[in-house]
Amino acid sequence: MKLRIAMVGACPYPAPQGSQVLMRNTADCFHRLGHDVHLVVYGYGAAPERDPWAVHRAARIPFASKTAPGPSLMKPLQDVTLAMALRRTVRRQHIDVVCAHNYEALLAALLVGKRPILYFAHNSMAEELPYFLGGEWATGRVGCLLDKYFPCRADKIIVPHHRLAGHLVVRGCRQEQVVIVPPPLDGTPFRTVPVDSASVPAVIYAGNVDAYQNLPLLLAAVEILKRKKPDVKLLIGTAARACIHGAEIVPVHDLEGLSRFLARDAVFAVPRVSWSGYPMKILNAMAAGKAVVACESAAYPLAHEETGLVVPDDNVDAYAAALLRLVEDPHLREKLGAQARHVVLERHQPDVVARQLETLMLEAHDRYTTRIHKA
Repeated sequence: MKLRIAMVGACPYPAPQGSQVLMRNTADCFHRLGHDVHLVVYGYGAAPERDPWAVHRAARIPFASKTAPGPSLMKPLQDVTLAMALRRTVRRQHIDVVCAHNYEALLAALLVGKRPILYFAHNSMAEELPYFLGGEWATGRVGCLLDKYFPCRADKIIVPHHRLAGHLVVRGCRQEQVVIVPPPLDGTPFRTVPVDSASVPAVIYAGNVDAYQNLPLLLAAVEILKRKKPDVKLLIGTAARACIHGAEIVPVHDLEGLSRFLARDAVFAVPRVSWSGYPMKILNAMAAGKAVVACESAAYPLAHEETGLVVPDDNVDAYAAALLRLVEDPHLREKLGAQARHVVLERHQPDVVARQLETLMLEAHDRYTTRIHKA
């Protein structure tokens, strides 16, 4: 059964951020199965569109140009225009199902009133709001209220890992309403490179440099590492304009640039401890055959000593020791990288994930259609 799907995201698009990557990968899943996909996003992006599906943009708000995640003064206006664009798309394209990525997109979908709604939860607001707004107690309380009253209004909630699923169920979502589906990733754009046992590999990080990425931990660990390995370099691949003491910034603006950046013998570092999201950067690194060091709260795709090294949160000595171990042991880098790539190609293959998502979408659509016919 072919469905017309509106995939809505409260964000600029395209942009080199995890949420946009996950949204695009999800759209690709449905597109591969022959469904009619319509992406509904803000009125601008960080790069030209190269998608095989229709992209419907909200009206452009003057002076709105932020591509980094987090709140801004223009956000409320952008979200209003997003809801208007979604309403227009639903009506003109005769949409059957709305897939909402993250909170503001869910709010837009609820305002429009088109059912069924599949909510793709990327995070918990109770955990994420304090990173952007400060005032941990107050913003955490607001986030808890958002987690309690809005996700449960969707017909189905798709989460990337068990911890977020448990959090939403505790907050009031029905257990049968929440389904864990691993994020899809096409590993074919990423190529592996041989491990060079004769040279010192770099430590690399790729992604945005916002506070929740916890880069000070990485910088401190690399300083300790350099006491034993003075020649080691820290490379940060990002689209952001940044100057970070102790690191070399490498501009990375798109998937092709990311693939080139990862195509080197290196240790991939993820210092993030924010637990509710899903670091797509880890999947990218795994697909490129990189050995990864990550903190336990954000190491969801990794199995310790099998596909990477997992260390306690914010333990700089443990993090530095894990980096040193991989820098000094080319055979371990090679083994962990190869096993990591195998896991991505097997468990996160878009065709495999697409079938899981399609089943959930068709169930929600059939259930809603049956309910309407009975009413």
